Amino acid sequence: MSVAEKPIRSMREQICEAVRAEVISGEMTNDQPVREQPLAERFGVSRGSVRDALLQLSQEGVLVYKPNKGVRVSSPSSDAEFRLYAKLRKEIEWHCLNICMDQMTEDDDRNLTNLLATLEDSCRRGNLSSITEIDLAMHRYWVSRASKELESVWLSITVRMHITYTLLEDYMQCYQEHAAIVEAIGRRDLKAAKRAVNENIRYK
Repeated sequence: MSVAEKPIRSMREQICEAVRAEVISGEMTNDQPVREQPLAERFGVSRGSVRDALLQLSQEGVLVYKPNKGVRVSSPSSDAEFRLYAKLRKEIEWHCLNICMDQMTEDDDRNLTNLLATLEDSCRRGNLSSITEIDLAMHRYWVSRASKELESVWLSITVRMHITYTLLEDYMQCYQEHAAIVEAIGRRDLKAAKRAVNENIRYK
């Protein structure tokens, strides 16, 4: 699918992607309340649209509904859980690269290059929520390219991981790691792509 052919994201998807990125990056903290009205004002939509997005995020595990407290950010994983999620996430991504590498087209290369350029800009500006959103979109791209069924499994695992950007010396390291993945995919070098994914998905 070329860039021009990509479907326009619905408002629900845009809200989900923004809130998901802010939770995973740590900008929204554990047990922080998530209110419908501020989000409705932020995105210029009805509270019903926000409610649909919060329901999806609750089903994913990004948010949780607590009686008498409303919708709140879910608790972060323990170190042991994080290591398990990271291992499972890597295995899924490696498997998906095995499936889709030979199916990649020039359109896929352009799409990934465009995402990489957006990531570079976000890293240079230090926009953490944007970095997280594009980071997830890039990994999700090759997972989705291989299997829609595995995409849903991958997402349920990934949203339970708070991405450890604090381990980076600077945000441009994130860009460089993803550039290595995109470059390897562009060469159709499966081993190099899997090594680059391994370097990118860190343990705490």
